[in-house]
Amino acid sequence: MKRNLLENIPEKAPEELFTELLKAENIRIERIVSFGQASPQGFWYDQAEHEWVLLLEGSATLSFEGGRSADLKPGDFVDIPAGQRHRIEKTDPDSRTVWLAVFYR
Repeated sequence: MKRNLLENIPEKAPEELFTELLKAENIRIERIVSFGQASPQGFWYDQAEHEWVLLLEGSATLSFEGGRSADLKPGDFVDIPAGQRHRIEKTDPDSRTVWLAVFYR
């Protein structure tokens, strides 16, 4: 069945939206939509899976433990190894930010 990643997304929402698109034994694909959200102060993602993330719409800044950061614009992608602590510093407060996240082992 044909679907579109950018359809059925509100322009605003009080919380981030997570939509699982595919799940199989060693892979999970999600669409994530942010509306100005960021990781809570002091919070770090520390995942057992690798994560490849592509920014489709909006803008965001990712920070990695050790002081490195990445400003993302549409088309930018990052491959985050399992165990690499990272956080979302900011997403666009004036429009939605749409991510495609691929989690794999």
